[in-house]
Amino acid sequence: MREPTPRPPLTQRLPHGVRTALSWCAVVACLPLLYVVTLTDGESPLPVGAAHFGFAAATAVPMVWARRRSCAVLAVLLAELVVAVAVAQPAERIWPLLPAADLLVCLITATRTRRSGLVAAAATLIVQQAVWYGTLLAQGLRAAAPGFLALSLLLGLGVVVAWTAGTTLRQRREYGQALRAQAELQAVTADRLRIARELHDMVAHSIGVIAIQAGAGARVIDTRPDQARQALGAIEAAGRQTLQGLRHMLGVLREPPAAGEPETWAGPGSETETGLLAGPGSETGAGAGLPVGLADLDRLAATTTAAGLHVDVRRRGTPRELPPAVDRCAFRIVQESLTNVVRHAGARHCQVVLDYAPGELRVDITDDGRGTASAVAGSTGAGWPGGGYGIAGMRERAALLDGRLSAGPRPQGGFRVTAALPLPQHAPAGESGRSTRVEAR
Repeated sequence: MREPTPRPPLTQRLPHGVRTALSWCAVVACLPLLYVVTLTDGESPLPVGAAHFGFAAATAVPMVWARRRSCAVLAVLLAELVVAVAVAQPAERIWPLLPAADLLVCLITATRTRRSGLVAAAATLIVQQAVWYGTLLAQGLRAAAPGFLALSLLLGLGVVVAWTAGTTLRQRREYGQALRAQAELQAVTADRLRIARELHDMVAHSIGVIAIQAGAGARVIDTRPDQARQALGAIEAAGRQTLQGLRHMLGVLREPPAAGEPETWAGPGSETETGLLAGPGSETGAGAGLPVGLADLDRLAATTTAAGLHVDVRRRGTPRELPPAVDRCAFRIVQESLTNVVRHAGARHCQVVLDYAPGELRVDITDDGRGTASAVAGSTGAGWPGGGYGIAGMRERAALLDGRLSAGPRPQGGFRVTAALPLPQHAPAGESGRSTRVEAR
């Protein structure tokens, strides 16, 4: 299911004018508090002193633009600090400028570049230390006194803590962005692999049949026109079947599901894969066409036999209903194996064995073809001009279900593909309890 687009925070949904008005209201509400906490010893809050109130307003008002113009606001606050010391304002009145500057250092470091954060922290540290020692020297105090050194260290520690906090916030944000970008890249890569596997499974088998039938038809078109006509019919059927499957796949890819509806395809091996794997002719497809499960294995065997490869399908154990993902995966492995045999092995006979073991489904495909390195290369992509991904795709499908797949030449000749797909412990039993043997001719 696709996640809906998250809603922005409430403050981001408010109009710009409303956010500005709320910022001014917050500053106005803080003015009385700022006025009170900056009173000097023996100074009465009433009547309100105009100079004192003006200084409090000059300290608070720039904070309205702190989020959008944090560097400029920091420069204003540092300038106010220098001016306040220059006009001999008492320490009780100017102290709020120090934590305000530290907060802006944290904000700049968290929201701007690393260089901007370092510049802001260095400027704040220099100005605060210069003002502090300038005040001590102007009053004729000994700047190297332990108490004054401790206060100087405390001022520097405040700037360092602010810069560290901002750096931590920026790194957390960048790390989150990197994780999201990596997740998006992995999702795109996974989708590309899924689509590539589906196109390969859907097209490769039909194209192999078409190539075999076209070659056979070309050889007998003059001497046996009836067989040539049958080959042309098989080519037409395979082409229409593949075209219907491609149209269905493109329709699924073009039309995203509505909000709240599940995806029609979640990749090979998943139980929501039906949309792309089903194809026409299935319950989820339109029209008649592509087989999608082991129930259609006999039809696949008959089609392959018509292309010149005799396929013998055998079932051992107790055939039973399989999970949809296992059913589709087993069929795709058989389909891809038969395609490789038709295209590369030069075999005359192929045997497919389905073994319904208690805890797993074993699929074994053997042929009597060449089984040499050149034949293997045709299905793996190594050393083959056209390249291919048949065995790699089969391994990926089996791995998605925690299964195993092995493929390689047989000592006695030919090639063998073996897959073991785990099954649930309590899979429902099928209607048939006998071992069956089906031979496609």
